[in-house]
Amino acid sequence: MAEEKYTGYEFKDETGINEIDSKGEVLIHKKSGARIVLVNNNDDNKVFSIAFKTPPEDSTGLPHILEHSVLCGSRKFPSKEPFVELAKGSLNTFLNAMTFPDKTMYPVASRNEKDFFNLMDVYLDAVFFPNIYKYPEIFKQEGWHYEIVDGDHPRLEISGVVYNEMKGAYSTPEELLMRKVQETLYPNTPYAHDSGGNPEKIPELTYERFIEFHKRYYHPSNAYIYAYGNINKIKLLDFIDREYLSNFDREYIKSDIPPQNPLGSLREYEFLYPISKGESELDKTYFSLNFSIGTATDPVLTMAFSIIEYLLLETPASPLKNALIKEGIGKDVFGVYESSLLQPHFSIVIKNSNEDKKTGFKRVVFDTLNNLVKNGIDKKLIEASINIFEFKLREADYRGLPKGLVYHIKMMESWLYDGDPFIHLRYDSHLKEVKRALKDNYFEELIKKYILESNHSTLLTIKPDKDILKEKEKKLRERLDRYFESLTKDEKKKIKEETKRLKIRQITPDPPEILEKIPILSINDIDKEAESLPLEVNKEKETTQLYHPIFTSGIIYFNLLFDTTAVNQDDIPYISLLSQILTRVSTENYSYGDLSNEINVYTGGISIVADAFGSKDDDAIYYPKLVVKSKSLVDKFPDLIRILREIIFKTRYNEKDRIKEIVQEARSRLEMSIYELGHNIASGRLLSYFSPFGKYMETLSGLSYYWFVRDLEENYDSKYEVLSNKLTDVAERIFNLNNLILSITADRKDIDRISNQMRSFKEDFPINKIEKNSYSFKLTPNNEGLMTPGNVQYVAKGYNFKRLGYKYSGHLMVLRTIASLDYLWNRVRVQGGAYGSFARFGRNGNMYFCSYRDPNLEETLKVYDEMGRYLNEFNPNNREMTKYIIGTVSKLDHPLTPSMKGEIATTRYISGITQDDVQKERDEILGTGIKSIRNFSDMVRDTMKNGYYCVLGNENKISANSKIFGKLIKVFK
Repeated sequence: MAEEKYTGYEFKDETGINEIDSKGEVLIHKKSGARIVLVNNNDDNKVFSIAFKTPPEDSTGLPHILEHSVLCGSRKFPSKEPFVELAKGSLNTFLNAMTFPDKTMYPVASRNEKDFFNLMDVYLDAVFFPNIYKYPEIFKQEGWHYEIVDGDHPRLEISGVVYNEMKGAYSTPEELLMRKVQETLYPNTPYAHDSGGNPEKIPELTYERFIEFHKRYYHPSNAYIYAYGNINKIKLLDFIDREYLSNFDREYIKSDIPPQNPLGSLREYEFLYPISKGESELDKTYFSLNFSIGTATDPVLTMAFSIIEYLLLETPASPLKNALIKEGIGKDVFGVYESSLLQPHFSIVIKNSNEDKKTGFKRVVFDTLNNLVKNGIDKKLIEASINIFEFKLREADYRGLPKGLVYHIKMMESWLYDGDPFIHLRYDSHLKEVKRALKDNYFEELIKKYILESNHSTLLTIKPDKDILKEKEKKLRERLDRYFESLTKDEKKKIKEETKRLKIRQITPDPPEILEKIPILSINDIDKEAESLPLEVNKEKETTQLYHPIFTSGIIYFNLLFDTTAVNQDDIPYISLLSQILTRVSTENYSYGDLSNEINVYTGGISIVADAFGSKDDDAIYYPKLVVKSKSLVDKFPDLIRILREIIFKTRYNEKDRIKEIVQEARSRLEMSIYELGHNIASGRLLSYFSPFGKYMETLSGLSYYWFVRDLEENYDSKYEVLSNKLTDVAERIFNLNNLILSITADRKDIDRISNQMRSFKEDFPINKIEKNSYSFKLTPNNEGLMTPGNVQYVAKGYNFKRLGYKYSGHLMVLRTIASLDYLWNRVRVQGGAYGSFARFGRNGNMYFCSYRDPNLEETLKVYDEMGRYLNEFNPNNREMTKYIIGTVSKLDHPLTPSMKGEIATTRYISGITQDDVQKERDEILGTGIKSIRNFSDMVRDTMKNGYYCVLGNENKISANSKIFGKLIKVFK
């Protein structure tokens, strides 16, 4: 019956997946051999994806460059950037593509069926019939190309989007480490190569090999097609058969990934990463012990090691992490269990160490694990780790990512290797098996077999080097100069002509008839009414209680928001430090390890963050808060309250050694974020020049906070007594009933059920009249160059447009779409070679542009300055204008989880944003016209003219442009 129902497809299997309330079906397309999985349920956030097995043959980044390139125009949709056109003009809830070590995925999602089919059509045409065959310029733009820079001393340079992206990636020690783990553990397999691309190897890739790779692997016989949600199965299958799959005949495609044979004894390797000239090499070495763990098609082993990694290395009770820190091997420890390979691996990583600690690192790891195997792991720690793992599985809150996408990625961990595609989703039986560890020595036996008795492991040392970046740049310059000198006059002319063709293609807009081939919705497809989030405000004595009644599957989301303005201005950094210490030091009744276990056994997690909420109208008005986020099942709520009481009222701030460990880890994690989130650092620092709100946030969590933590860590013993007293004082000033807003997201009946317990909890708080501070920051307008050993830049520029007499409206949301996906995309990414760029326009008037992994500096600032002129000439047709509006609304209408709805409703309440404000903004977005956008040309021009800039990036590049900066700062010591 099923075969008749699905004409053209061979029915293979059908099964219930109770854990995600779905039914799964497995099909094979008869003519082409394509594999198809359907996951049917009532989720209206539909997901479609096509993936290909793409094992790399070298480290030129071929799979990654191809992933970028196929989305640059196709047979039916020959626009230069169909991907961007979809981002501008669809109601997508997810739109991207991802390169993994052995596969490339192209997923889309939408709640609108018409939009869903449009997205699917464009993506399928892109992967099967891309324009890369017609336009070599696509390869040059997205991959790499030579450019001749004219002048008094002509020279040859390399540019390309992926090339610059990977230059940034290889500047980051953590990213370099994980690439080397894979390379050394699996040296005789495709995993020995970097599918993303090593920037030193990328220029070895030829256009011919690029094309051949697509011909070989981008065929239905090598495809894994996935559809999820409340989908019309027959319509979908008929569409992909008729439009795409029926155009191909089944082929044998050799894409098997051979397993790596065991390496035998532990193999050791050393690699270098760059630091700045003036940086100390002390405490900057990484060590990583890495173990191959079975195969990805073993779901119980995969689940077990996910939990083992967590319990050994990720909690305050983790025995291996604590042993390494207490032995002084390093200052930060983390674990990685990577299961998206044929042979998963488990890594134990310590950072902020020194080269002479290598022997000690090995000794402590193996001694600690041997002791755990011999004497057993604490059963409470095992229970806690399994409980938190199970809670997150069943909650399925992926913070905005479509569930169907997460399930697809998990599914590929077996499906790609010819396993049961649903085996990782049917987790109930796996959990039951893993829970054996509560009674017997199951985890200990796994540790013994796969780690202590491993015959497949490596030890990596990643050392800092002050000269490596300079040496690499010198070698590249010499190689380019030699090659340039070897070129004949005709060869140089050819490079110039090819570059000219590329530039012409980049700056020439697609004609309307080409753009019209990309399907779009109409304004009528958009809901005119803004979604109303559940919010009931209840004032009770000294506190405000915000109720968000909504179905939550029996989970209580219980958030406490404390006003922190009673804390003195000079002590603001201690608020952030307090948020990092709470839950991680001992209390009167629990050691910090036991407290961690209590949290994980009885709750779904407790997290604490220092934050501030801006006023909707004025960046000089903001509301600093310490936010305690917690959640539990309703029947465990009394335990949640018991634990919160312990944390808030009974934390000990005099654990000198433990607090030192937390400070060391905080410094390490902040340094990692500077490398990985440079755009956030640059834009946050920029806002501190002119915005009181921005200055507060930068002091609380930006570069200033990093420098505060660094100084504290370097002078810990002399500063400890003051630190302990400050933490005690800050906590007393914050944890006061007068400061509290409660935010509860849960079923109505559960809110009623816990009301007495909430009331009792509030009675524990002191009610003291503590004087609140009105912070008065000295704003220092700067144009700073923040120098790091990184290979690329993050360039930010902006100001507050309200101070120049301009007003906020919803039209600016549309301008953000236009700026980010049209003007900046074309000028900074396509033409400039940066990995990304974006625009922000806030209700409070703060506006800025920022680039990401950008090879340029002054050129990008010039692009920002010229946007006013672009807007003055802005003249799209009605169809294009409709696309911008639809793309803007799609960002507003992403599906929200229950916890997200409660959090957003709370943010709006504190910031003073009413439902009328939200509706007004939506009405203005829907009513945006060409004139509305053109009218912003003066605003953007004036804001850039009066604005400031901040650049985080390569120290040599910034030094070479020192004349444009008011101040140069070395970020690291």
